[in-house]
Amino acid sequence: QVQLVESGGGLVQAGGSLRISCVASDGASRNYVMGWFRQAPGKEREFVASISWKGRSTDYADSVRGRFTISRGNGKAKNTMYLQMNNLKPEDTAVYYCVADTASDYTIREYDYWGQGTRVTVSA
Repeated sequence: QVQLVESGGGLVQAGGSLRISCVASDGASRNYVMGWFRQAPGKEREFVASISWKGRSTDYADSVRGRFTISRGNGKAKNTMYLQMNNLKPEDTAVYYCVADTASDYTIREYDYWGQGTRVTVSA
């Protein structure tokens, strides 16, 4: 069982930037595809971005492509993931969830492991 812990959420003005992080820990050195989903108030949860376990391939939702960048550490830090969010908009306001899976395909949209979420609020 892997534990995912997010950090870095907060309040930011529109046009600003924020970086959120996630650490996956399970006591074993498994390789995980990792990603982010978000859920805005009154809306369904949606995919944001994902990254392959080596960090060489990424995938983004159209709504964030060009503004958000997903990345992860390497070596011993390979299961630490980041989401750099630039030019934030009020519609980016949501709870952001870190996800992970042992699947090899980074384009999956269903993940076995979910974090508790970190709230991002973008004021107009």
